[in-house]
Amino acid sequence: MTTLHDPNLRGFASDNYSGIHPEVLAAIAAANDGHQVAYGDDIYTERLQAVFARHFGEGVEAFPVFNGTGANVVGLQSMLPRWGAVIAAGTAHINVDEGGAPERVAGIKLLTVPTDDGKLTPELIDREAWGWGDEHRAQPLAVSITQSTELGTLYTVDEVTAIADHAHERGMRVHMDGSRLSNAAASLGVPFRAFTRDAGVDVLSFGGTKNGAMLGEAVVVLNPEASTGLKFLRKLDMQLASKMRFVSAQLIALLDDDLWLRNASHSNAMAQRLRAGVEAGISDGSIRGVAFTQPTQSNGVFATLPDGVADRLRESFRFYDWDASKNEVRWMCSFDTSENDIDAFLAAIARETTATS
Repeated sequence: MTTLHDPNLRGFASDNYSGIHPEVLAAIAAANDGHQVAYGDDIYTERLQAVFARHFGEGVEAFPVFNGTGANVVGLQSMLPRWGAVIAAGTAHINVDEGGAPERVAGIKLLTVPTDDGKLTPELIDREAWGWGDEHRAQPLAVSITQSTELGTLYTVDEVTAIADHAHERGMRVHMDGSRLSNAAASLGVPFRAFTRDAGVDVLSFGGTKNGAMLGEAVVVLNPEASTGLKFLRKLDMQLASKMRFVSAQLIALLDDDLWLRNASHSNAMAQRLRAGVEAGISDGSIRGVAFTQPTQSNGVFATLPDGVADRLRESFRFYDWDASKNEVRWMCSFDTSENDIDAFLAAIARETTATS
């Protein structure tokens, strides 16, 4: 087949823009020969359970799905009765980037709280954690947090533990959207289970696509008492893959050794290189009018630019506006972002910001 795209085109719009890591692609090919039982009764999905148990502890169960929205919808739906509601940050992916799927598909009321850094706290949770027993109010029965957050910030182990303890004391369960969980673990320097199962998280959406997979995430039940019916909900929500071995093989490739960590550490490091380069340019005057809006703790950089600069930069490097009213943009790095990519982008930022001053 003729290549239809320019393989030299680079950008900072999303870690979803990157291709498949060669080791993951090789794992898909290795799983391709012969026949395997469909719908998850294959040897790869069986092996995946042992891989997740090694990272999260014995007794966990992983349910591979197609994408992050599916993982969140299926996972949350398994945690709640029909009258249940979920407390989440206003910036949460389940609130602003899933097309209403939690509400329309899962029938879940979202109770959102504004935050400056994308992170919930026990105090913020209490803004919506009330009204139990009131038949006129959707019952707040779960809290959903994102790690790393949509603003690139991280919850520490202690912060997750405090949230989980607070939620559990009030009879609520805790869900974690972990589409960039590997970036969080790499940045925190701790095992996955330290800020998930051991910290009190009940159900996890584990991400693979943003960290080198072609497609595929998993709903990971860390506390079996907090989730029911997932086997049936996955099919009901159209997330049951018939050829599941190819989803499972990708997650095995990421998790069986340290590929997940290598990929996430690299994308985090490229974000730090980008931020450091901009900071150096601001200091020496070669970059003007740029300011950061969030700490860079994972693989995303959030900044504001002078008027008109973003559109001119996008002629060569694609990225998204985050809040156009403030000229705020988001720059995302991927497992395949190179130092040359960063340096070329820094040169373009310097050229465009000095041209406007």
